[in-house]
Amino acid sequence: MARIVVIGAGMGAMAAAARLAVAGHRVTVYERSETYGGSVGRFERDGFVFDTGPGLLHLPAVYRDLFVKTGREPLESCVRLDQVDPASRHVFADGTDVRLPNASRAGVVSALDAALGAGAGERWGAFLGRARDAWDRSRRPLLEEPLWADRQVLGRDPYPAVRQRRLLRGARRATTVAEVGAWELADPRLGALLDGYALAYGLDPRHAPAGAALLPYLEQTFGSWYVRGGIRELARAVHARCLARAVEFVFGAEVTRVMEKDGAATGVELADGTLVPADRVVAGIAPGRLMDRAWWGDEEIRPREAGGTAAPGRFTVLLALRGARDADAAHRTVVHSPDGSAEAADVFGGRTAPRPTVTVLRPDDAATRPDGDHEAVTLTATVAPHGPVDWSDGTLRERYAEVLTDIAERAVPGIRERLVWREIRTPADTLAETGAAGGSVPAPALAGAAGRLLHPANSTRLSGMYLAGGWAHPGGGLAHAGMSGSLVAGLIVEGADFRGSQ
Repeated sequence: MARIVVIGAGMGAMAAAARLAVAGHRVTVYERSETYGGSVGRFERDGFVFDTGPGLLHLPAVYRDLFVKTGREPLESCVRLDQVDPASRHVFADGTDVRLPNASRAGVVSALDAALGAGAGERWGAFLGRARDAWDRSRRPLLEEPLWADRQVLGRDPYPAVRQRRLLRGARRATTVAEVGAWELADPRLGALLDGYALAYGLDPRHAPAGAALLPYLEQTFGSWYVRGGIRELARAVHARCLARAVEFVFGAEVTRVMEKDGAATGVELADGTLVPADRVVAGIAPGRLMDRAWWGDEEIRPREAGGTAAPGRFTVLLALRGARDADAAHRTVVHSPDGSAEAADVFGGRTAPRPTVTVLRPDDAATRPDGDHEAVTLTATVAPHGPVDWSDGTLRERYAEVLTDIAERAVPGIRERLVWREIRTPADTLAETGAAGGSVPAPALAGAAGRLLHPANSTRLSGMYLAGGWAHPGGGLAHAGMSGSLVAGLIVEGADFRGSQ
Protein backbone atom coordinates (compact mmCIF):
# COMPACT_ATOMS: atom_id res chain seq x y z
CA MET A 1 0.00 0.00 0.00
CA ALA A 2 1.49 3.32 -1.10
CA ARG A 3 0.99 6.72 0.49
CA ILE A 4 -0.40 8.95 -2.27
CA VAL A 5 -0.88 12.71 -2.08
CA VAL A 6 -3.29 14.30 -4.56
CA ILE A 7 -2.97 18.05 -5.12
CA GLY A 8 -6.35 19.64 -5.78
CA ALA A 9 -9.90 18.32 -5.55
CA GLY A 10 -10.99 18.86 -9.15
CA MET A 11 -12.89 16.20 -11.07
CA GLY A 12 -9.85 14.51 -12.61
CA ALA A 13 -8.02 14.50 -9.29
CA MET A 14 -10.99 12.99 -7.44
CA ALA A 15 -11.48 10.40 -10.20
CA ALA A 16 -7.87 9.31 -9.71
CA ALA A 17 -8.18 9.36 -5.93
CA ALA A 18 -11.25 7.10 -5.86
CA ARG A 19 -9.67 4.56 -8.20
CA LEU A 20 -6.39 4.52 -6.29
CA ALA A 21 -8.15 4.06 -2.95
CA VAL A 22 -10.07 1.07 -4.32
CA ALA A 23 -6.73 -0.39 -5.42
CA GLY A 24 -5.66 -0.39 -1.77
CA HIS A 25 -3.60 2.81 -1.54
CA ARG A 26 -3.81 5.38 1.24
CA VAL A 27 -4.88 8.60 -0.49
CA THR A 28 -5.01 12.14 0.89
CA VAL A 29 -6.25 15.10 -1.15
CA TYR A 30 -4.98 18.61 -0.33
CA GLU A 31 -7.16 21.42 -1.71
CA ARG A 32 -6.32 25.13 -1.45
CA SER A 33 -10.00 26.20 -1.39
CA GLU A 34 -12.69 25.16 1.06
CA THR A 35 -14.55 22.82 -1.25
CA TYR A 36 -14.21 20.15 -3.92
CA GLY A 37 -15.01 20.16 -7.63
CA GLY A 38 -12.50 22.63 -9.05
CA SER A 39 -14.21 24.55 -11.83
CA VAL A 40 -17.45 22.60 -11.28
CA GLY A 41 -18.85 25.14 -8.86
CA ARG A 42 -22.21 26.42 -7.72
CA PHE A 43 -23.70 29.82 -6.86
CA GLU A 44 -26.82 30.04 -4.69
CA ARG A 45 -28.88 33.03 -3.64
CA ASP A 46 -32.53 33.58 -2.67
CA GLY A 47 -33.52 30.08 -3.76
CA PHE A 48 -31.83 30.37 -7.17
CA VAL A 49 -29.09 27.85 -7.96
CA PHE A 50 -26.58 28.08 -10.81
CA ASP A 51 -23.70 25.98 -12.10
CA THR A 52 -20.63 28.19 -12.43
CA GLY A 53 -18.74 25.71 -14.61
CA PRO A 54 -19.99 23.26 -17.25
CA GLY A 55 -23.75 23.14 -17.68
CA LEU A 56 -24.03 19.84 -19.56
CA LEU A 57 -22.35 16.44 -19.48
CA HIS A 58 -21.13 14.67 -22.61
CA LEU A 59 -19.83 11.09 -22.72
CA PRO A 60 -21.46 10.09 -19.41
CA ALA A 61 -19.92 6.63 -19.92
CA VAL A 62 -16.70 8.03 -18.42
CA TYR A 63 -18.39 8.59 -15.04
CA ARG A 64 -20.49 5.47 -15.30
CA ASP A 65 -17.23 3.54 -15.60
CA LEU A 66 -15.77 5.39 -12.61
CA PHE A 67 -18.71 4.42 -10.40
CA VAL A 68 -18.76 0.81 -11.60
CA LYS A 69 -15.02 0.43 -10.95
CA THR A 70 -15.12 2.04 -7.50
CA GLY A 71 -18.20 0.49 -5.93
CA ARG A 72 -21.47 -1.34 -6.28
CA GLU A 73 -23.64 1.75 -6.69
CA PRO A 74 -23.93 2.79 -10.35
CA LEU A 75 -23.82 6.46 -11.31
CA GLU A 76 -27.58 6.66 -11.85
CA SER A 77 -28.22 5.59 -8.27
CA CYS A 78 -26.25 8.63 -7.07
CA VAL A 79 -27.42 11.30 -9.52
CA ARG A 80 -30.26 11.64 -11.99
CA LEU A 81 -29.20 12.05 -15.62
CA ASP A 82 -31.66 13.51 -18.15
CA GLN A 83 -31.09 13.59 -21.88
CA VAL A 84 -31.55 17.13 -23.15
CA ASP A 85 -33.92 17.29 -26.12
CA PRO A 86 -33.50 19.29 -28.22
CA ALA A 87 -29.78 19.08 -27.60
CA SER A 88 -29.38 22.67 -28.73
CA ARG A 89 -31.14 25.54 -30.42
CA HIS A 90 -29.16 27.81 -32.75
CA VAL A 91 -30.01 31.38 -33.67
CA PHE A 92 -27.94 32.71 -36.57
CA ALA A 93 -27.19 36.29 -37.55
CA ASP A 94 -29.70 36.25 -40.44
CA GLY A 95 -32.50 35.21 -38.07
CA THR A 96 -32.48 31.52 -38.98
CA ASP A 97 -33.57 29.47 -35.98
CA VAL A 98 -33.03 25.69 -35.75
CA ARG A 99 -33.41 23.10 -33.01
CA LEU A 100 -31.16 20.05 -33.21
CA PRO A 101 -32.43 16.83 -31.60
CA ASN A 102 -30.33 14.85 -29.15
CA ALA A 103 -28.22 11.94 -30.42
CA SER A 104 -30.09 11.59 -33.71
CA ARG A 105 -28.04 12.10 -36.86
CA ALA A 106 -31.09 11.63 -39.08
CA GLY A 107 -33.01 14.12 -36.95
CA VAL A 108 -30.22 16.68 -37.19
CA VAL A 109 -30.07 16.28 -40.98
CA SER A 110 -33.84 16.79 -41.25
CA ALA A 111 -33.82 19.82 -38.95
CA LEU A 112 -31.01 21.51 -40.88
CA ASP A 113 -32.68 20.84 -44.23
CA ALA A 114 -35.93 22.32 -42.95
CA ALA A 115 -34.34 25.45 -41.49
CA LEU A 116 -31.42 26.13 -43.83
CA GLY A 117 -32.67 24.67 -47.10
CA ALA A 118 -32.42 21.37 -48.95
CA GLY A 119 -28.90 19.98 -49.03
CA ALA A 120 -27.69 21.65 -45.82
CA GLY A 121 -28.49 18.62 -43.73
CA GLU A 122 -26.88 16.27 -46.23
CA ARG A 123 -23.65 18.29 -46.19
CA TRP A 124 -23.61 18.30 -42.37
CA GLY A 125 -24.34 14.56 -42.29
CA ALA A 126 -21.47 13.86 -44.70
CA PHE A 127 -19.21 15.99 -42.52
CA LEU A 128 -20.20 13.95 -39.44
CA GLY A 129 -19.35 10.80 -41.38
CA ARG A 130 -15.83 12.09 -41.94
CA ALA A 131 -15.69 13.16 -38.28
CA ARG A 132 -16.55 9.58 -37.32
CA ASP A 133 -13.55 8.40 -39.34
CA ALA A 134 -11.38 10.88 -37.41
CA TRP A 135 -12.83 9.50 -34.16
CA ASP A 136 -12.08 5.92 -35.16
CA ARG A 137 -8.51 6.82 -36.11
CA SER A 138 -7.61 8.78 -33.00
CA ARG A 139 -9.90 7.64 -30.17
CA ARG A 140 -7.56 5.30 -28.32
CA PRO A 141 -4.24 7.18 -28.55
CA LEU A 142 -5.92 10.54 -28.01
CA LEU A 143 -8.29 9.68 -25.16
CA GLU A 144 -7.94 6.18 -23.77
CA GLU A 145 -4.19 5.52 -23.65
CA PRO A 146 -1.27 7.24 -21.95
CA LEU A 147 0.32 9.80 -24.25
CA TRP A 148 2.66 8.00 -26.61
CA ALA A 149 6.38 8.71 -26.41
CA ASP A 150 6.30 9.05 -30.21
CA ARG A 151 3.85 11.91 -30.61
CA GLN A 152 4.28 12.26 -34.36
CA VAL A 153 1.26 10.00 -34.86
CA LEU A 154 -0.95 12.43 -32.95
CA GLY A 155 0.70 15.36 -34.71
CA ARG A 156 -1.02 14.30 -37.92
CA ASP A 157 -4.62 15.40 -38.43
CA PRO A 158 -6.98 12.37 -38.49
CA TYR A 159 -9.79 14.22 -40.31
CA PRO A 160 -10.17 12.95 -43.93
CA ALA A 161 -10.78 16.30 -45.55
CA VAL A 162 -12.33 16.37 -49.01
CA ARG A 163 -10.04 17.51 -51.80
CA GLN A 164 -11.31 20.85 -53.10
CA ARG A 165 -10.57 22.53 -56.42
CA ARG A 166 -9.63 26.08 -55.48
CA LEU A 167 -9.48 28.75 -58.17
CA LEU A 168 -5.88 29.36 -59.38
CA ARG A 169 -4.52 27.33 -56.47
CA GLY A 170 -5.07 23.75 -57.57
CA ALA A 171 -6.63 21.06 -55.42
CA ARG A 172 -6.45 21.58 -51.67
CA ARG A 173 -7.84 20.04 -48.52
CA ALA A 174 -9.19 21.91 -45.50
CA THR A 175 -6.71 21.93 -42.63
CA THR A 176 -8.58 24.07 -40.10
CA VAL A 177 -12.08 24.22 -38.65
CA ALA A 178 -12.78 27.47 -40.50
CA GLU A 179 -11.71 25.94 -43.81
CA VAL A 180 -13.91 22.89 -43.26
CA GLY A 181 -16.83 25.25 -42.73
CA ALA A 182 -16.10 27.37 -45.77
CA TRP A 183 -15.07 24.65 -48.22
CA GLU A 184 -16.99 21.53 -47.20
CA LEU A 185 -20.14 22.85 -45.54
CA ALA A 186 -20.58 25.69 -48.05
CA ASP A 187 -23.11 27.63 -45.98
CA PRO A 188 -22.07 30.41 -43.60
CA ARG A 189 -24.61 29.22 -41.06
CA LEU A 190 -23.23 25.68 -41.06
CA GLY A 191 -19.78 27.23 -40.81
CA ALA A 192 -20.94 29.25 -37.81
CA LEU A 193 -22.38 26.08 -36.26
CA LEU A 194 -19.05 24.29 -36.56
CA ASP A 195 -17.02 27.33 -35.44
CA GLY A 196 -19.28 27.63 -32.41
CA TYR A 197 -18.35 24.15 -31.20
CA ALA A 198 -14.64 24.97 -31.43
CA LEU A 199 -15.00 28.35 -29.73
CA ALA A 200 -17.09 26.92 -26.89
CA TYR A 201 -14.17 24.61 -26.07
CA GLY A 202 -11.69 27.49 -26.14
CA LEU A 203 -10.28 26.76 -29.60
CA ASP A 204 -9.64 29.28 -32.38
CA PRO A 205 -11.59 28.08 -35.46
CA ARG A 206 -9.14 29.87 -37.74
CA HIS A 207 -6.25 27.72 -36.53
CA ALA A 208 -7.70 24.67 -34.77
CA PRO A 209 -7.04 21.54 -36.87
CA ALA A 210 -9.82 20.00 -38.89
CA GLY A 211 -9.71 17.12 -36.42
CA ALA A 212 -11.70 19.33 -34.03
CA ALA A 213 -14.62 17.85 -35.97
CA LEU A 214 -14.53 15.27 -33.16
CA LEU A 215 -16.24 17.77 -30.85
CA PRO A 216 -19.62 18.08 -32.64
CA TYR A 217 -19.41 14.39 -33.55
CA LEU A 218 -19.15 13.36 -29.90
CA GLU A 219 -22.02 15.59 -28.82
CA GLN A 220 -24.34 14.64 -31.65
CA THR A 221 -23.52 10.92 -31.45
CA PHE A 222 -23.36 10.24 -27.70
CA GLY A 223 -25.77 12.95 -26.62
CA SER A 224 -26.00 15.85 -24.19
CA TRP A 225 -27.03 15.13 -20.60
CA TYR A 226 -28.14 17.29 -17.70
CA VAL A 227 -27.56 16.29 -14.10
CA ARG A 228 -30.70 17.02 -12.10
CA GLY A 229 -29.91 19.71 -9.56
CA GLY A 230 -27.00 20.92 -11.71
CA ILE A 231 -23.62 19.54 -12.72
CA ARG A 232 -22.38 20.36 -9.22
CA GLU A 233 -24.36 17.28 -8.14
CA LEU A 234 -21.95 15.14 -10.17
CA ALA A 235 -19.02 16.65 -8.25
CA ARG A 236 -20.86 15.96 -4.99
CA ALA A 237 -21.40 12.32 -5.99
CA VAL A 238 -17.74 11.82 -6.95
CA HIS A 239 -16.63 13.39 -3.66
CA ALA A 240 -19.02 11.14 -1.74
CA ARG A 241 -17.64 8.11 -3.58
CA CYS A 242 -14.11 9.14 -2.57
CA LEU A 243 -15.15 9.43 1.08
CA ALA A 244 -16.84 6.04 0.92
CA ARG A 245 -13.53 4.57 -0.24
CA ALA A 246 -11.62 6.18 2.67
CA VAL A 247 -10.00 9.01 0.69
CA GLU A 248 -9.06 11.78 3.13
CA PHE A 249 -9.65 15.43 2.16
CA VAL A 250 -7.83 18.40 3.70
CA PHE A 251 -9.37 21.70 2.62
CA GLY A 252 -7.80 25.14 2.99
CA ALA A 253 -4.41 23.49 2.51
CA GLU A 254 -2.36 24.94 -0.35
CA VAL A 255 0.54 22.91 -1.66
CA THR A 256 3.49 25.19 -2.42
CA ARG A 257 6.17 22.68 -3.35
CA VAL A 258 6.64 19.13 -4.53
CA MET A 259 9.54 17.59 -2.61
CA GLU A 260 12.16 15.74 -4.64
CA LYS A 261 15.08 13.48 -3.80
CA ASP A 262 17.31 11.52 -6.18
CA GLY A 263 15.02 12.18 -9.13
CA ALA A 264 11.83 11.05 -7.41
CA ALA A 265 8.87 12.80 -5.78
CA THR A 266 8.93 12.26 -2.02
CA GLY A 267 5.99 14.36 -0.85
CA VAL A 268 4.72 17.94 -0.72
CA GLU A 269 5.13 21.06 1.36
CA LEU A 270 2.09 23.08 2.45
CA ALA A 271 1.82 26.85 2.71
CA ASP A 272 2.12 26.64 6.51
CA GLY A 273 5.43 24.81 6.20
CA THR A 274 4.08 21.34 6.91
CA LEU A 275 5.98 18.60 5.09
CA VAL A 276 3.86 15.66 3.94
CA PRO A 277 5.81 12.55 2.86
CA ALA A 278 4.42 10.42 0.05
CA ASP A 279 5.38 7.55 -2.22
CA ARG A 280 3.47 9.05 -5.15
CA VAL A 281 2.20 12.57 -5.91
CA VAL A 282 -0.69 13.33 -8.27
CA ALA A 283 -1.09 16.98 -9.32
CA GLY A 284 -4.64 17.82 -10.34
CA ILE A 285 -3.89 21.49 -10.99
CA ALA A 286 -2.37 23.57 -13.79
CA PRO A 287 1.18 22.13 -13.89
CA GLY A 288 2.87 25.51 -14.33
CA ARG A 289 2.06 26.45 -10.74
CA LEU A 290 4.30 23.87 -9.07
CA MET A 291 6.18 21.93 -11.70
CA ASP A 292 9.84 22.43 -12.47
CA ARG A 293 10.23 22.79 -16.24
CA ALA A 294 13.27 20.53 -16.07
CA TRP A 295 10.84 17.67 -15.45
CA TRP A 296 10.00 17.93 -19.16
CA GLY A 297 12.61 17.83 -21.89
CA ASP A 298 12.54 20.27 -24.78
CA GLU A 299 10.62 17.78 -26.88
CA GLU A 300 7.93 17.33 -24.23
CA ILE A 301 4.54 18.97 -24.24
CA ARG A 302 4.42 21.99 -21.96
CA PRO A 303 1.44 23.67 -20.25
CA ARG A 304 0.06 26.50 -22.32
CA GLU A 305 0.55 29.13 -19.68
CA ALA A 306 4.22 28.14 -19.30
CA GLY A 307 4.69 29.24 -22.90
CA GLY A 308 3.37 32.69 -22.12
CA THR A 309 0.02 32.42 -23.92
CA ALA A 310 -2.96 31.75 -21.69
CA ALA A 311 -5.97 29.99 -23.16
CA PRO A 312 -9.31 31.84 -23.26
CA GLY A 313 -11.65 32.00 -20.29
CA ARG A 314 -15.40 32.30 -19.72
CA PHE A 315 -17.54 35.36 -19.05
CA THR A 316 -20.74 34.29 -17.33
CA VAL A 317 -23.87 36.16 -16.28
CA LEU A 318 -26.24 34.44 -13.84
CA LEU A 319 -29.77 35.81 -14.17
CA ALA A 320 -32.49 35.45 -11.55
CA LEU A 321 -35.74 36.08 -13.41
CA ARG A 322 -39.34 36.47 -12.35
CA GLY A 323 -41.88 34.62 -14.43
CA ALA A 324 -42.14 30.93 -15.26
CA ARG A 325 -39.90 29.23 -17.79
CA ASP A 326 -41.56 28.85 -21.21
CA ALA A 327 -42.86 25.33 -21.63
CA ASP A 328 -41.16 24.95 -25.03
CA ALA A 329 -37.87 26.61 -24.06
CA ALA A 330 -34.72 24.83 -25.19
CA HIS A 331 -32.30 23.90 -22.44
CA ARG A 332 -29.37 25.30 -24.45
CA THR A 333 -29.56 28.05 -27.07
CA VAL A 334 -26.53 29.37 -28.95
CA VAL A 335 -26.88 32.87 -30.40
CA HIS A 336 -24.14 33.08 -33.00
CA SER A 337 -21.98 36.11 -33.65
CA PRO A 338 -22.60 37.98 -36.93
CA ASP A 339 -18.85 37.74 -37.64
CA GLY A 340 -17.24 34.65 -36.18
CA SER A 341 -13.83 35.34 -37.68
CA ALA A 342 -13.71 38.82 -36.13
CA GLU A 343 -14.89 37.37 -32.82
CA ALA A 344 -12.07 34.81 -32.83
CA ALA A 345 -9.55 37.52 -33.73
CA ASP A 346 -10.67 39.51 -30.68
CA VAL A 347 -10.82 36.59 -28.24
CA PHE A 348 -7.41 35.21 -29.22
CA GLY A 349 -5.94 38.67 -29.71
CA GLY A 350 -6.62 39.76 -26.13
CA ARG A 351 -9.62 42.01 -26.81
CA THR A 352 -13.34 42.03 -26.01
CA ALA A 353 -15.50 41.02 -28.95
CA PRO A 354 -18.32 43.56 -29.46
CA ARG A 355 -20.86 40.88 -30.53
CA PRO A 356 -19.75 37.53 -29.09
CA THR A 357 -21.40 34.16 -29.51
CA VAL A 358 -23.57 33.66 -26.41
CA THR A 359 -24.79 30.37 -24.97
CA VAL A 360 -28.04 30.57 -23.00
CA LEU A 361 -28.84 27.79 -20.52
CA ARG A 362 -32.43 27.43 -19.27
CA PRO A 363 -32.68 24.17 -17.29
CA ASP A 364 -36.16 22.82 -16.63
CA ASP A 365 -35.30 21.97 -13.04
CA ALA A 366 -37.28 22.95 -9.96
CA ALA A 367 -34.10 22.63 -7.88
CA THR A 368 -32.62 25.70 -9.61
CA ARG A 369 -35.37 28.20 -8.70
CA PRO A 370 -37.34 29.22 -5.62
CA ASP A 371 -40.71 28.33 -7.18
CA GLY A 372 -42.52 27.88 -10.47
CA ASP A 373 -42.95 31.62 -10.89
CA HIS A 374 -39.23 32.22 -11.34
CA GLU A 375 -36.44 31.00 -13.62
CA ALA A 376 -32.64 30.69 -13.39
CA VAL A 377 -30.86 31.51 -16.67
CA THR A 378 -27.12 31.42 -17.40
CA LEU A 379 -25.38 33.36 -20.18
CA THR A 380 -21.84 32.43 -21.22
CA ALA A 381 -19.32 33.66 -23.79
CA THR A 382 -15.74 32.60 -24.52
CA VAL A 383 -13.49 35.59 -23.90
CA ALA A 384 -9.83 36.60 -23.74
CA PRO A 385 -8.10 35.67 -20.48
CA HIS A 386 -7.53 38.01 -17.58
CA GLY A 387 -4.37 40.00 -18.22
CA PRO A 388 -4.75 41.15 -21.81
CA VAL A 389 -8.21 42.24 -20.67
CA ASP A 390 -8.64 43.55 -17.13
CA TRP A 391 -11.66 41.55 -16.04
CA SER A 392 -11.37 42.94 -12.50
CA ASP A 393 -12.53 46.33 -13.85
CA GLY A 394 -16.05 46.74 -12.46
CA THR A 395 -17.15 49.08 -15.25
CA LEU A 396 -16.03 46.65 -17.94
CA ARG A 397 -17.73 43.73 -16.18
CA GLU A 398 -21.06 45.59 -16.05
CA ARG A 399 -20.79 46.83 -19.62
CA TYR A 400 -20.01 43.39 -21.01
CA ALA A 401 -22.82 41.83 -18.99
CA GLU A 402 -25.12 44.29 -20.77
CA VAL A 403 -23.72 43.14 -24.13
CA LEU A 404 -24.45 39.49 -23.34
CA THR A 405 -27.92 40.36 -22.07
CA ASP A 406 -28.74 42.29 -25.25
CA ILE A 407 -27.69 39.31 -27.37
CA ALA A 408 -29.60 36.83 -25.18
CA GLU A 409 -32.80 38.81 -25.78
CA ARG A 410 -32.90 37.12 -29.20
CA ALA A 411 -33.31 33.79 -27.42
CA VAL A 412 -35.26 34.90 -24.34
CA PRO A 413 -37.30 38.03 -25.13
CA GLY A 414 -38.10 40.26 -22.18
CA ILE A 415 -35.12 39.37 -19.98
CA ARG A 416 -34.69 42.92 -18.71
CA GLU A 417 -38.31 43.25 -17.65
CA ARG A 418 -38.09 39.97 -15.74
CA LEU A 419 -34.75 40.60 -14.04
CA VAL A 420 -34.66 40.29 -10.24
CA TRP A 421 -30.86 40.37 -9.91
CA ARG A 422 -27.76 39.18 -11.71
CA GLU A 423 -24.31 37.90 -10.77
CA ILE A 424 -21.28 38.36 -13.03
CA ARG A 425 -18.32 35.98 -13.20
CA THR A 426 -15.22 36.54 -15.31
CA PRO A 427 -11.77 34.99 -15.91
CA ALA A 428 -10.53 37.10 -12.98
CA ASP A 429 -12.84 35.11 -10.71
CA THR A 430 -11.67 31.83 -12.26
CA LEU A 431 -8.06 32.84 -11.64
CA ALA A 432 -8.79 33.57 -7.98
CA GLU A 433 -10.61 30.27 -7.48
CA THR A 434 -8.48 27.83 -9.49
CA GLY A 435 -5.11 29.54 -9.88
CA ALA A 436 -5.11 28.86 -13.64
CA ALA A 437 -3.11 31.52 -15.48
CA GLY A 438 -5.41 34.24 -16.76
CA GLY A 439 -8.44 32.38 -15.47
CA SER A 440 -8.12 30.13 -18.50
CA VAL A 441 -10.23 27.05 -19.08
CA PRO A 442 -8.28 24.15 -20.65
CA ALA A 443 -9.40 22.88 -24.05
CA PRO A 444 -9.61 19.16 -24.86
CA ALA A 445 -6.54 17.64 -26.48
CA LEU A 446 -6.66 17.34 -30.27
CA ALA A 447 -4.61 15.44 -32.80
CA GLY A 448 -3.12 17.42 -35.66
CA ALA A 449 -1.48 20.85 -35.74
CA ALA A 450 1.90 19.14 -35.25
CA GLY A 451 0.86 18.22 -31.71
CA ARG A 452 0.58 21.78 -30.37
CA LEU A 453 -2.90 21.06 -28.95
CA LEU A 454 -1.79 18.06 -26.94
CA HIS A 455 -1.37 18.37 -23.17
CA PRO A 456 1.40 17.21 -20.82
CA ALA A 457 1.57 13.45 -20.33
CA ASN A 458 0.07 11.96 -17.16
CA SER A 459 3.50 10.68 -16.10
CA THR A 460 6.48 13.00 -15.80
CA ARG A 461 10.24 12.71 -15.83
CA LEU A 462 10.17 13.02 -12.06
CA SER A 463 9.65 9.46 -10.86
CA GLY A 464 6.47 9.08 -8.80
CA MET A 465 4.95 12.37 -10.08
CA TYR A 466 1.74 12.26 -12.13
CA LEU A 467 -0.67 14.76 -13.67
CA ALA A 468 -4.47 14.55 -13.72
CA GLY A 469 -7.27 16.95 -14.65
CA GLY A 470 -7.96 19.29 -17.52
CA TRP A 471 -4.40 20.60 -17.81
CA ALA A 472 -3.00 17.12 -18.45
CA HIS A 473 -3.59 14.50 -21.15
CA PRO A 474 -6.25 14.22 -22.60
CA GLY A 475 -7.23 17.81 -21.79
CA GLY A 476 -10.15 19.87 -20.58
CA GLY A 477 -13.83 19.11 -20.20
CA LEU A 478 -15.70 16.93 -17.72
CA ALA A 479 -15.32 13.71 -19.68
CA HIS A 480 -11.66 14.32 -20.52
CA ALA A 481 -10.85 15.12 -16.88
CA GLY A 482 -12.47 11.85 -15.82
CA MET A 483 -10.39 10.01 -18.42
CA SER A 484 -7.21 11.57 -17.03
CA GLY A 485 -8.04 10.19 -13.58
CA SER A 486 -8.44 6.72 -15.04
CA LEU A 487 -5.11 6.96 -16.88
CA VAL A 488 -3.22 8.14 -13.78
CA ALA A 489 -4.66 5.35 -11.66
CA GLY A 490 -3.74 2.81 -14.32
CA LEU A 491 -0.16 4.08 -14.54
CA ILE A 492 0.29 3.91 -10.76
CA VAL A 493 -1.43 0.55 -10.22
CA GLU A 494 -0.16 -1.30 -13.30
CA GLY A 495 3.06 0.60 -13.94
CA ALA A 496 4.88 0.56 -17.26
CA ASP A 497 2.69 -2.30 -18.54
CA PHE A 498 -0.43 -0.12 -18.53
CA ARG A 499 -1.74 0.36 -22.07
CA GLY A 500 -4.92 2.28 -21.40
CA SER A 501 -8.54 1.65 -20.52
CA GLN A 502 -10.30 -1.31 -22.07
